[in-house]
Amino acid sequence: MVWPQGARPSVVIVGGGAAGTLTAIHLLRLARRRETSLDITVLEPADRCARGVAFGTPHDEHLLNVPALGMSAIPEDPGHFVSWRERNFAGDAGNPAAFVPRRQFALYLEDLLAAAIADAAGQSSFQHRRTGAVGVRRTAAGVAVTTDDGHEIAAGALVVATGLPGSGADWAPESLRGSPFFVSDPWAAGALDVIRRDRTGPADVLVVGTGLTSVDVILSLSGPRSRPDRRLIAISRGGRFPEAHLAEPKLAAIPDVTDWVGGLEGIRSEIARHIAGVTAATGDWRPAIDGLRFRLPNLWRRLDEDERERFLSEDASTWNRYRHRMAPTSAVVLRELRGSGRLEVRAAEVLTAEPLTGGGLRVGLGDGSHQDFAWVVNGTGPQTDVRKLGNPFLDALLRPRTSGALATVETAGLGFCTQHGRLVDSTGTAEAPIWTIGALRRGELWESTAVPEIRIQAAGLATAVLDELAPLPRRLEDGRLVSGHHPVARPRDPLGLPLSTTAEAAASFNAGLERVLRLQSGGEDLIREATELDPSFALAHASLALLGHEAGAHCDTADSLAAAREAIGRRGDTREASFVSVVDARINGRGPGGARALMAHIANHPRDVLAVSAAVPTIAFSGVTDVQREAWDLVEGLAPSYGDHWWYISLLAFVRQDQGRFDEAGLLAESALSCEPSSGHAVHAQTHVLYETGQHDVGRVWLDHWVAESGRSASHRAHFSWHAALHELALGDTEAVRQRYYAQLAPPAVTGVRSLVDAASLLWRWRVAVSDWDSASDQIPDAFVDEAAPPPIETVLAAVEQPMLLTPQTPFIALHAALALGASGDLTRLATLKAHCTAADDPKPRSLLVPICDAFTAVIEGRWEQGACLLRESLPTLVGVGGSAAQREVIEETLLLCLVRSGRADEAAAILSRRLERRPSPLDARRHAVLSADQAGARLV
Repeated sequence: MVWPQGARPSVVIVGGGAAGTLTAIHLLRLARRRETSLDITVLEPADRCARGVAFGTPHDEHLLNVPALGMSAIPEDPGHFVSWRERNFAGDAGNPAAFVPRRQFALYLEDLLAAAIADAAGQSSFQHRRTGAVGVRRTAAGVAVTTDDGHEIAAGALVVATGLPGSGADWAPESLRGSPFFVSDPWAAGALDVIRRDRTGPADVLVVGTGLTSVDVILSLSGPRSRPDRRLIAISRGGRFPEAHLAEPKLAAIPDVTDWVGGLEGIRSEIARHIAGVTAATGDWRPAIDGLRFRLPNLWRRLDEDERERFLSEDASTWNRYRHRMAPTSAVVLRELRGSGRLEVRAAEVLTAEPLTGGGLRVGLGDGSHQDFAWVVNGTGPQTDVRKLGNPFLDALLRPRTSGALATVETAGLGFCTQHGRLVDSTGTAEAPIWTIGALRRGELWESTAVPEIRIQAAGLATAVLDELAPLPRRLEDGRLVSGHHPVARPRDPLGLPLSTTAEAAASFNAGLERVLRLQSGGEDLIREATELDPSFALAHASLALLGHEAGAHCDTADSLAAAREAIGRRGDTREASFVSVVDARINGRGPGGARALMAHIANHPRDVLAVSAAVPTIAFSGVTDVQREAWDLVEGLAPSYGDHWWYISLLAFVRQDQGRFDEAGLLAESALSCEPSSGHAVHAQTHVLYETGQHDVGRVWLDHWVAESGRSASHRAHFSWHAALHELALGDTEAVRQRYYAQLAPPAVTGVRSLVDAASLLWRWRVAVSDWDSASDQIPDAFVDEAAPPPIETVLAAVEQPMLLTPQTPFIALHAALALGASGDLTRLATLKAHCTAADDPKPRSLLVPICDAFTAVIEGRWEQGACLLRESLPTLVGVGGSAAQREVIEETLLLCLVRSGRADEAAAILSRRLERRPSPLDARRHAVLSADQAGARLV
């Protein structure tokens, strides 16, 4: 019979393990956001979802191989799993670095699924049918899946989420496979219980395999319930267990593989070079391997089938040992077992197996030895060839039929061929509404079994399925361009918004926009190329004008804006016309009205990434608000429109670090970089995390590696150099600061606004940091702890346009102009800047910047007490000028100087003490020690 279904969009998910459950969760959440009705049926024989091979274990000794902070099911909320554990478990449940029992993750997914079902009640439905799938066929409306209890379920789409395949035992001789003392599948219910209960006969147990499966088996068989005299012998061809994670993980060092020589031999050489370089820089190889993980799909695609099969036979086991590591505590247990003699590891393979009288097996090994064992356990892990699994449902997908097979295999049967997860049939097309996820994409991606990858796949798959079954409605003018009397499809931008231009111009515009989103140079050149290819492309003209006004792009802003106004009158939809109007208001200083227009545009067109970029204060744009809370609310409110898009996750990472949620910010940045290693916004967020948490040496090394690799095309290299120099300054390594300044920040390499914001502020901080903190003086610091003074700031000021110093257009630029002029002792121009701020229509320059100008005037004149008073009063409201806490910290540094010079060492020491509690720094520790010694001496006197 055909199982009844309604007229609503419907999806059948075959498999209810972690992959299937994650898919259902994301489908339900996305359908709810889209206000779309959806019926989901999960076919899973187990009584509960979210288990499967990986997470169905009941044993607490079976740990996740990823820290808890990396296991969130929700990409935009990396602390979700940790928060859930805090609510449901005691002990170290709040520890984000903990490697926790796998069964907890199953419970977490179960709770999350229940919440998604409850939230979707009345709109969407979810059904778990305790049955397996044995067949599938195409129908006019989608697919029909045959279950093993004889029903057929029709649906609009099918998701194949069968998870990790069962254990493979092809290696075992026939005499072993047929023995009752051979445990072929250690994950079968109760499979290892009989070994635990066995107290007679031979004591030794042979575990074949030394990968993660064997680690779990050993942990299960060596616990307190195990036989006291039992020894475990683990064998494999290599005779080595997986490496262990660090207790405190290091950041991944992602290489730029663009120029890597193709072919297996070339890639091997490049990988060896990458690992050696990262190991030398960081002292550990793990960041190199973790960084390679994000480049593997790209490298895998470069190999032909012969090279892939060579990799599988020659390199895969080594890769798995270093990439798929065990939890640190598991490694400790194995080390103790080996030390006590209860565990032995050998490089060997099984050749023969003969039954022993009274039970057990005599096993012949490849080294010619024979040994008696009570049991032999298959710990080699999953079968890798889907064609050998004997799974009737997967066989049905591969079975030839009149119209061809619904699926084809990729590379040695590792999985199915897909196009972004959609199955490719035997004709080479991906037309059937059938998707797969996780392990069945290994042949296409190689790495596709860990939760971080599956989580991203599930979110993307949910979008693809709903776009197929229930596409979002689009107004005709937003999706079609009338040419004569015939509507023709329009090209779209990277976020799916239609573009009123030619395909050729759209390609250039999109390439440029993607570079802008990644903070790479050359974006404006490609957008300018789009205007040349289509002079009537209004959106491109307006985008170029905005980049010129906001980001310093080389263009005639007025001409580009005029061209946009003229072009939009001839061609463009409502979104493009709104964007041109917003850019006009932005450039021509329409004040709050311009900001309101931009926010209204974003409300109507939230996926207009360039408009959002202009609204959010970042490294490249000043934003429409200098109030942190408003910026946070804007970014967080965009979550339903972007989901797990890497660019949005990058912005969210910066918001999280601004909120002091550093663990979440770091993981969001890592997540974004895993999708787009060149994301400058993600790197910027991670850099702030490292600085604010005092990881200065790590931060300097990591940032230098990124700039040299994935960040080679970064458009704001000067700012990243400034960040690296701050790390070096915090470490007290002024010689490194000096070398970096002359190599990366000194004019003429850096000019304009970056020269003011980055180079000038660095020189002043440097000057303050190394001044003589053990003396009072009435002069700007010129007595230095180090023999050589910082370079003169006047060279930097010469590289800055006069209007930027004297009549800056934003409070943030005015702040840096004041400190630069103050550092140079230029009272005349500082007075001019103060007059400009006093006369400003905007109240912020008057209330925030005039006191700063007065404070630096006091510094120049040696009136330290007055300078300290002005700066102390300004600090609480300084967030209103914009920028980051790290950038505004230069004012606190100046306050410290004023306090010391005015004899208020106790107050300066208190500020440093609070800072050191928040963030370690050798420089601050040294200064605090000097000031504390002065206080102690004063008390003695």
